[in-house]
Amino acid sequence: MTEIAPYIQVADLTVAYQRKPVLWEISIDIPKGALVGLVGPNGAGKSTLLKAMLNMVSRMSGEITLEGKPLSDQRERVAYVPQRESVDWDFPASVLDVVTMGLYRRIGWFMPVRKQHKQLALQALEQVGIADLASRQISQLSGGQQQRTFLARALVQNADVYLMDEPFAAVDAATEQSIVSVLRSMQSNGKTILVVHHDLHTVPEYFDYLILLNVHAVAYGPMQSTFTSDNLRKTYGGRLTLLDEVTEAIRRRHK
Repeated sequence: MTEIAPYIQVADLTVAYQRKPVLWEISIDIPKGALVGLVGPNGAGKSTLLKAMLNMVSRMSGEITLEGKPLSDQRERVAYVPQRESVDWDFPASVLDVVTMGLYRRIGWFMPVRKQHKQLALQALEQVGIADLASRQISQLSGGQQQRTFLARALVQNADVYLMDEPFAAVDAATEQSIVSVLRSMQSNGKTILVVHHDLHTVPEYFDYLILLNVHAVAYGPMQSTFTSDNLRKTYGGRLTLLDEVTEAIRRRHK
């Protein structure tokens, strides 16, 4: 029987800042069409892993492939949603302008944005429920509206792989559920989505595949076999005050 190769493969990845390892010999396989939660304590290297996949940080070692070829050579197949705090929200641009930026690879730098490009951007805004805000300046947006704008900018790229750094940060419950709904719709269309997430209580509800990270890759795989109290303790150690509560929830779910 022929073994199916992983869709995305991270092999022996090590990243260091000023000689201090942030990621150490990470090896992870991600299947096609998975909705993946990337979970670990603060400083575990979650954001760095996404940036390493995008060649935004230097690697000491390791390879990252998409369908067996270097992911860095297939950048047009990958969309990235950065942390909201990393953006200058005072920049004079409208919501529609920001979403249209996701099409620049298709439009071409310094080429005019045409009617069909704006229409695609509006369709993406409709998907995330804020088409009525298209002309609003981004400085006037709430945190949840900012996150939806970022998501629309990623959606308009029609990528195969989406890397999202804390898309649920600082949003209300309604916005979070709306984003989850969009992610599931994307997954049903064959997209592979990797999401940095912090709320352990919602991990098994939102994702079907899990990566537990703390400088090393502690565990990865389908949710049922990976989201265990033993793996969580290995990942968080004594720093997780809610571990007993989460562990009890896991025990009840596995009954």
